[in-house]
Amino acid sequence: SIFVIILSNYNFKVIQFIKIGINEITYRASFLISAPENKMENINSQIKDHLKIYDNYKNIESELEKFKQKELMNNFLKMENEKLRKLIDESINTNEILAKVLIDKESPFLKSIILNKGTRDKLKIGMAVVDEVYLVGKIIEVNYTNSRALLLSDLNSKIPVVLEPIGMQAVVSGTGGDIGEIQYTKEEYTSEIKDQEIIAYTSGLGGLFKPGLPVGKISKDNINEINFFSDFRQLEYVKIISFIVEDNN
Repeated sequence: SIFVIILSNYNFKVIQFIKIGINEITYRASFLISAPENKMENINSQIKDHLKIYDNYKNIESELEKFKQKELMNNFLKMENEKLRKLIDESINTNEILAKVLIDKESPFLKSIILNKGTRDKLKIGMAVVDEVYLVGKIIEVNYTNSRALLLSDLNSKIPVVLEPIGMQAVVSGTGGDIGEIQYTKEEYTSEIKDQEIIAYTSGLGGLFKPGLPVGKISKDNINEINFFSDFRQLEYVKIISFIVEDNN
């Protein structure tokens, strides 16, 4: 190399050819030597891409399975609700009145709301108060232009419900807080719940509420508690529902 470098200063053609030849050999040798490394990098990159695609596929598959389970649960609850209505063997006519919440009375012992509908709107004591499709309380006082509704969270509130999909009768009691309490036979209920998602619906017993109104979901952290579907602190408009039960016989 030293010999070639020294002679290249004299501009000999032979030396130039030798220099070109050495460059050719060096460049081609570098290409051949680096080819396996480049190939390994490409293979490694393809493996990483494949693993990434596989991980994405598994995540999507897991999400799809969750959606399928939710769909199955919804279909099951619909069938259970239909079965419950058939067992009742009654025809129900429902009237709905839209009302605005005027005042939210909240204290450690009283959970109620004042509505802008009264006897002039054909309201009666005992009518159900609903937020969208969720039960939130019942009418306990009626004046000519307004009324007062007791919320499910009030200590004095007790609502007969059916727990689905296990089909067990129970009572939801208010606690004065944001959650309710389930009253039931503990041994029987504990053995039935397991890992199922338990929803409480009005059972229709006593004729106070029509059956099938969603109330809340059993807490998985504490099966004695029920989380109401509606946030009672955010109520602005509600529906007041009256229903007439007609015997098919």
